[in-house]
Amino acid sequence: MRMTRRTVLLGAAASGAACVTSGAATQPTSAGFVRATFVGGAAGAWRVVSQRAVIGEGLAAVPFLDRLEGPTFEAQAPGQWRLVGVRSNERYSTRAEHDALASVQAGLGRSDATRACLIPMSKSAAWWALSQDERRELFETKSHHVGVGARYLPAVARRLYHGRDLGAEFDFLTWFEFAPQDEPRFDSLLDELRATEEWKFVSREVELRLSRG
Repeated sequence: MRMTRRTVLLGAAASGAACVTSGAATQPTSAGFVRATFVGGAAGAWRVVSQRAVIGEGLAAVPFLDRLEGPTFEAQAPGQWRLVGVRSNERYSTRAEHDALASVQAGLGRSDATRACLIPMSKSAAWWALSQDERRELFETKSHHVGVGARYLPAVARRLYHGRDLGAEFDFLTWFEFAPQDEPRFDSLLDELRATEEWKFVSREVELRLSRG
């Protein structure tokens, strides 16, 4: 089970408008990307229910987490640790796959989605040594990443952030939201993805389960 700095969990369709815990409007960075900061510490909008290292080194245990979007939030967010990424362009999905996912996927911030999961992840040097078409073949032709993710929509909403673009600690930060009754489906989604050929390239993966309300 191995994968690194730019994962595309639950397909590759970009999510819609930003949902910021502070309530502020999302602003693009100078490069046109939206920056996100995940802050683990003594306070936050989400309570950490469980935290574990799936592959490699974990993160310091924290009781709460905040997800903040916007170019200025990183400097404003104290905490025990901070993880950063950007909402960027799609890397591996075709137009047909993008349109199919966009037609059924749910947005973030639904009132009934009181459970969430943050998965910071990095992939090995072997993954990044592959060409774009080789990574695409592993991602979808062999691992059916988009197809697997599509089966769990719209119950599980997700947003992907790229950390490798910033030279950050993790290649990818993937954020999921779902209702409590859909958590078993989310578990099945992770089981399917982690059993794929693509996951052999994961070099580090952490999983934080969260609750609010």
